[in-house]
Amino acid sequence: MSILVCGSIAYDTIMVFHDRFKHHILPEQIHILNVAFLVPDMRREFGGCAGNIAYNLKLLGADPLIMATVGDDADPYRYRLERLGLRQDHVRRVAETFTAQAFITTDLDDNQITAFHPGAMNHSHLNRVQDAAGVTLGIVAPDGRDGMLGHAAQFAEAGVPFIFDPGQGLPMFSGDELLHCLQLARYCSVNDYEARLLSEKTGRSLEELAGLVDALIVTLGAEGSRIYAEGAQIVIPCVEPDEVVDPTGCGDAYRAGLLYGISNGYDWVRSGRLASLMGSIKIAHRGGQNHAPTRDEIAARYRAAFGEELWQEAEA
Repeated sequence: MSILVCGSIAYDTIMVFHDRFKHHILPEQIHILNVAFLVPDMRREFGGCAGNIAYNLKLLGADPLIMATVGDDADPYRYRLERLGLRQDHVRRVAETFTAQAFITTDLDDNQITAFHPGAMNHSHLNRVQDAAGVTLGIVAPDGRDGMLGHAAQFAEAGVPFIFDPGQGLPMFSGDELLHCLQLARYCSVNDYEARLLSEKTGRSLEELAGLVDALIVTLGAEGSRIYAEGAQIVIPCVEPDEVVDPTGCGDAYRAGLLYGISNGYDWVRSGRLASLMGSIKIAHRGGQNHAPTRDEIAARYRAAFGEELWQEAEA
């Protein structure tokens, strides 16, 4: 069975300013702001929601399909996907655009100034779910607005269950559009801030929103997550990480665990626990795709955290 991951592919350029922004940004001069920061440390990470989710699914042993748009500068990312064995059948190059990218400058207090260029992501609507054969499960992750709306409708039309994951793209949609996507989706996953925003924009409580889908999953950072399903609230604990290094991509790792669990028929407790574990593994590494545990290591960590075996007999 194939999992179709619709979302962004992006580069993240992270720069470190060896001082504090507050020493260089004068509040009384904010109306004529003109500052420059010397950033001796810089790294470029492979990111984007679709790229991160697919990467984590591959670690779990799945063979996901990525549906995304990239620009003329995508060759390094494409080469990486090839080396990882991730299929690129539905990664569309849009001529005369850049691949989506974030430029993030961080100071010594971990404050961040970010500029994001969507580039080819704005053309995600050119991809169609129907072009991917053999898909049995999907996710609509943050991407271009028209693409997200289109892919949600196309999954529903094809009868393919999917997770609606509006993420940082949630403010782009009206309350009615969000309700419509929830009515099309089988599942919805948001963090606690997004859950509150979703309630405000739709005028519905979380319990009411949960009634529109088979499961509403709300991640709570260090407090774990909560899954609203089958008329109950299932509390999933956070797995203690080796260390807290970088939260970038933790939500994507969590969603990969959910997708793997759903696709293999796990119940919500096991799916949520696996999702929590994947987020915990990721947070101990910088960037969204620099953790590389084996399946045996994932299984061992799951056993240590929850006292039960992870893989079912058919997967072992």
